[in-house]
Amino acid sequence: MKQTAGIHHITAIVGHPQENVDFYAGVLGLRMVKQTVNFDDPGTYHLYFGNEGGKPGTIITFFPWADAYQGKIGDGQVGVTTYVVPVGAISFWEKRLKQFHIDFNKTDRFGETYLSFNDPHGLQLEIVERETGEQNTWEFGNVTPDVAIKGFGGAILLSSQPAKTAHLLKEVMGFEKISEENGLIRFKSYGDVGNIVDVKATPSGRGQMGVGTVHHIAFRATDDEDQLDWQQYVGSKGYGVTPVKDRNYFNAIYFREHGEILFEIATDPPGFAHDESKETMGKSLKLPEQYEKHREQLENVLNPIEVRELDE
Repeated sequence: MKQTAGIHHITAIVGHPQENVDFYAGVLGLRMVKQTVNFDDPGTYHLYFGNEGGKPGTIITFFPWADAYQGKIGDGQVGVTTYVVPVGAISFWEKRLKQFHIDFNKTDRFGETYLSFNDPHGLQLEIVERETGEQNTWEFGNVTPDVAIKGFGGAILLSSQPAKTAHLLKEVMGFEKISEENGLIRFKSYGDVGNIVDVKATPSGRGQMGVGTVHHIAFRATDDEDQLDWQQYVGSKGYGVTPVKDRNYFNAIYFREHGEILFEIATDPPGFAHDESKETMGKSLKLPEQYEKHREQLENVLNPIEVRELDE
């Protein structure tokens, strides 16, 4: 049986791109590791945020549509995206959320304490402390490496057929079921970040794609050869898998699991520094070769954005 290390990235739909940048870079202190466009809709940004190196398991990506309709979180989606911070850092994040007037709740599950809050466009987020995961050396504003987000803690999946989604995670994706509590089933993989996935054990009602919802969740393949193995393996289990799509910073295959959540399997390489240096990642708009000839037109369509320190 194959086994993924865990989450590669999570991609969501949000509102105005500057509000998105201000929150994930300015408030959460993540590094913008790539400014590019949606390869299927080049008039829309595709923005990537993660740790200093933009490593798999730390990357959240966004399609920002300033005037799009609000979505509804529900079955067929990631309901909650969880971030992990170093042990001892949660008090810093409580103070920081208060500083920026972000409402939050403290909740407990599976023996851990979570800060639960929403981003400006309605995405549901959490922060949890854990020992696992390497320190994020990116420093921005008052967010220093000793408290910085290390990457994903995991995600809560909302499924229209939870038993089938749970079966997929365990029997196809290679996660281990480790616990069940208060209507959630917890699965774990061998990675050090992005290695926990909780499935809500009962349906919640159908979600509607739009601003404030997750478009898809991607899991890790070690390289192109491993991904082709995944393509064949997942297809052999009765799922309709796409051909490999070149996303420039990774290759991707997609399938809709039986609970209606869009899954992707993405390669760890080549990463985000192959078309610019690691030092300059995220500072300017990068276009795939097929759109470079349209750069001037696209730059006139896309809203200007900048990464701003908000602490002062």
